[in-house]
Parts: sequence; structure tokens; C-alpha cells
Amino acid sequence: MKCTNMVVLSLGLLSMSSCESSSANLGLFERGADVGQISLPGSTQFDAATKQYRITGSGVNMWGTEDAFYFVWRPVSGDLKLSARVGFERTGGHEHRKAGWMVRQSTDPDAAYIDAVVHGNGLICLQYRSEKGGETREIQSPIEAPATVRLERDADLFTLSVAKAGAVFQPVGSMTVMLSDAVCAGLAVCSHDATCRETAVFSDVDFENVGVVPEASRVLESTLEVIDVQTLERRIVHRVVDHLEAPNWSPDGKTVVFNSRGRLHVIPVTGGTPRQIESGSADNCNNDHGFSPDGQWLAISHNAPGTGSLIYVIPSTGGRPRQITQRGPSYWHGWSPDGRTLTYCAEQDGEFDVYTIGVGGGTETRLTTAPGLDDGPEYSPDGKYIYFNSVRSGLMKIWRMRPDGSQQEQVTSGADYADWFAHPSPDGKWLVFLSYDKSVEGHPANQQVMLRLMPAAGGEPRVIAHLFGGQGTINVPSWSPNSSQVAFVSYRLIAPVAAPR
Repeated sequence: MKCTNMVVLSLGLLSMSSCESSSANLGLFERGADVGQISLPGSTQFDAATKQYRITGSGVNMWGTEDAFYFVWRPVSGDLKLSARVGFERTGGHEHRKAGWMVRQSTDPDAAYIDAVVHGNGLICLQYRSEKGGETREIQSPIEAPATVRLERDADLFTLSVAKAGAVFQPVGSMTVMLSDAVCAGLAVCSHDATCRETAVFSDVDFENVGVVPEASRVLESTLEVIDVQTLERRIVHRVVDHLEAPNWSPDGKTVVFNSRGRLHVIPVTGGTPRQIESGSADNCNNDHGFSPDGQWLAISHNAPGTGSLIYVIPSTGGRPRQITQRGPSYWHGWSPDGRTLTYCAEQDGEFDVYTIGVGGGTETRLTTAPGLDDGPEYSPDGKYIYFNSVRSGLMKIWRMRPDGSQQEQVTSGADYADWFAHPSPDGKWLVFLSYDKSVEGHPANQQVMLRLMPAAGGEPRVIAHLFGGQGTINVPSWSPNSSQVAFVSYRLIAPVAAPR
């Protein structure tokens, strides 16, 4: 170990002041150094036989606006897939000592970064600082250590997955952090106590640098997931390099329906091979569809030539479509609890509003008339309200009204988020909805979004999932029948050579 006041990195990364390891025995990595204000230098031991790393570090914290820790890393550009089983060598120590993967813009103490770290108390987090000198934020995993953590970079999107011993990886969350190439990528250890060192053991270390991927060549990966709204654990039902949208949970709880390439498909909730649902001439379905309360029928929205989207009904097992709406575009969003009425969004005279119509067709009833978009209507399970989203207050928010259109009132508030597509739980206790940053216009695809949950009786929403998504994620009713889980679709734009994972 040699001490130096200034080391200039050859790739043009920002300089650092530290003690830098000159040992070539760093395994997959090229440099080992302390970052920030450190009084007890760190070190790296690599066992080539077992491919295990013992990394020792001190430092006050990796948090706030600057960091102090030990880092073993290498300079890389492009997409990454990083995984390791992470644990601490000794029991005790500070509960917030940290060890894990880090991708960092530079070795400046206040650099932008993102990491996937295990804490001394077992907490696993995706931590990130979006800009130099900014505050650190985090996404907490519902799964605790001991576990294997996997951090993936796809352009500016970073995704954390966690796997317990012998189990498959479960998604935790994704966050967009804009780091320009090249970056420092490697393993970090912080004791959370400047007066002592902590040693972390990293096993089954896998460092894959996919390389720089041109944006034009990336392909869309869709992941159909379910999340437990209490434990917040997420499970993958189906992942494919294709475009999937808008899952509906069947009333019997056994299957999920989604649309892809204009057709509806059904898949067991436990996973498996999707099966296409026959819908006859309605072969250009969009992402607005859902089961009747008794599970016998599916309302679908089909982009008919010349008229745009129209609403049809087919048997839930598939069959000939029966047209319901006559004027387009009209997009289905909800069944009344008695199965007699459909509610939907439709455009007439340049305005999108909420309408209802009998399941047999006939005369439609307009329920909203406020200027601006009203969309996503859905009945509460007791039939007393229709929830919808409206931009009438200047920012898209969740509203509700009586089924006849009376007593229209705002449900969500706040100036930070635009809220879309509220779905009441079958037991009537909860609302789940999609939230964009306030700066996003409309509900586009491929955005950093959140799923938020709030009591139907009112209260502060809480975030239950961070993901890359938007259009297609949760447009339509997607609660499990027992109100414990929600189905949704997350997305990534990945390298074309990557197989589904």
C-alpha cells in the first residue's frame, strides 16, 4: 500500500486524494482506494482459488451529500450485470455499516452514484445520489440479508434484484440515474464508524460488462410481476423480450390476462406459457380490457378501422366479439359490481370524458364535462363511486364521483406527482395507482414511475414500487381477488443480445 496526495486516473475520471493499492492481486478489479475522509485505511484480499473477496473499510458513512468508504473498482463504460453474495465477517458492529456493489461517476466524495448495499442489520437497499453534491436517497428491499444482490445497468436505468439461498431473484426496484461514461464500478465497504474497520466477504462475484449499446439497437423487455401490498415482495410471473401490457387478475385468482401485439393472452399466476384468447375480428386490441364480476365475460377495446378504439364484449374463454359502443374512440375501464354497466373514457368534440353504457349497448351517458382530460374510470366494489383521473385542477390527480356523475371530488393532492389509473381493491379498503413526476405530460411509456397505495377512506399515499414503466404498467383493474396482491408490468430497454433473465 502506498500513500499519495493525488492520483490522476487515465480515463479522465475526477482525481482523488487517498491511499491507493498498488497490488495487482485485485481479481476482477484494477484499483483499491479509500474515498473521502478516512483515518483508518482499507484493504482488499482476493482468494483466486475460491474467487472470494475480503474487503476491509472504515469511514463515517455512504449517505447524505458526501461519502467515506473503501472502494475496489475498475473503470468501465456501458451496460453492466453485477452480482455477489454479501456478508460481514463478524457479528456486532454498527447496524448501518454497508457493503455491496457501487457504480460511481468518480471517486470524489460527493460524486453521483448508485449502489446495492447490505447493511449490518440485514437491510438491503438501492441507494443513489442523482447529482454531484446532492442528497442520497434509497429504495429499501423487503428481503433481508443473508442474500445475493444483483445490480444491473441498462443505459441510465439501474435495477436491483435479491435472491435468498436456493431461491430465484426477486425484483426490488429500478431507478434512473444519469451517469456519463466512463464510470467506476466495483465493491464498497463502509464501517459507519470512523474509529474502526469492518470486513465484508463477497462470494460468487460476477462482473459482466456488456459494453456500450447504441440506443437505436436496444430492445424492449417486459416483465409481468405481482407485488404483495403488505410485504412489498415482488415476484416475476413472465419475462420476455416483447411488448406486454395491462394485466387483469381473473376473479378465480388463477390466471392473469394481458395484451400483446393486438391480441389478448392468459397465463397462470404461477407462471408458464401464455395462451392466446380468441377474439375473432377484434384482433387489434389495446390495453383497456377486463373481466366481468362473475368472470364470464371480458370487455375489450379494439382499434377498429376508420373509427378508432371501440368497446366489445367476448366470453372470457374467447369467442366472437359483440360491439357495445358505436362512436370512437372509446376505451373501456370498468364494470359495475352488478355486471350491467360499463364505464369508459371517450372523445367527443375534442374532449375526453367519462361515460357509462349498458352492457347490451344502447344510449351512452356522459358523466364529466370539465375542460381537460378525464380518464381511467372504475367502480368501487360497493358501486357507490366511480374513481377516475382528471387534469382539471392543473395536475393529473385521482377523483371520484357518484355513478350518476354527481358529487365529483378530488382524492389525491400534492404538487410533486401526476396520478393516473386508480384501482379500488375488491375489499374496498385500498386504492392503488400510478404516479409520474409532475413534469411528465400524459402517461407515456418508458418513464421512471411509482406504484402508490392509499386507504380508500383517505390518507397519505405510500410508495410500494419504483419501476421503469408508465403506459401499459397498470392501466386496468389488476388486484388479486383477495386484495393482497397487484399485477403490473415493468419494462427495460436492453441490449439486443441479452436473453430474458
